[in-house]
Amino acid sequence: MDAVAAAFDVTPRADFLPPELRQRADHDGPLAIGRGATCSQPRTVAAMLGLLAVQPGDRVLDVGAGSGWTTALLAALTGPSGLVIGVELEPELADFGAGNVRRTQRPWASVTVAAAGVLGDPDHAPYDRILVSANAAVLPLTLEDQLAPDGRMVVPVAGVMTVVQLGAERVVTEHGRYSFVPLR
Repeated sequence: MDAVAAAFDVTPRADFLPPELRQRADHDGPLAIGRGATCSQPRTVAAMLGLLAVQPGDRVLDVGAGSGWTTALLAALTGPSGLVIGVELEPELADFGAGNVRRTQRPWASVTVAAAGVLGDPDHAPYDRILVSANAAVLPLTLEDQLAPDGRMVVPVAGVMTVVQLGAERVVTEHGRYSFVPLR
């Protein structure tokens, strides 16, 4: 079993949904969780995590953490030697996501309210990996600046899943069309 599939096995989506949606956890589509946000389609999340290529011990930023599901999945991938910080713009969702992540007993992961007017979490940068679960109109260079020298970011840009890989050269690749709520 690959690492992403193993993370899914130990992080059931139902545990990150409001009670009235838990019976739909196996639905392979986005589920509205309030405040204009969704819990993303499992197939899409798996594709994004595969592109992100998280390694044990990585420092990861999860932008648009919502219910905390992706934050907890990332924590399963990094293991306890890693660090995962989820940021969420909507305070009610951040509280919901933080509580969900706490219940996973992965203390190396957390969800907090995003700082007003700040994209990402530059105070704790650099990050080895950044996952963005909202559609950016243009490639968010502010987030790219928060990557470590060999970092990788996965972000939907104008509906196209985009990977930015830093290293000896900066490489940007595109990986199909997806639909997400807008990045604000």
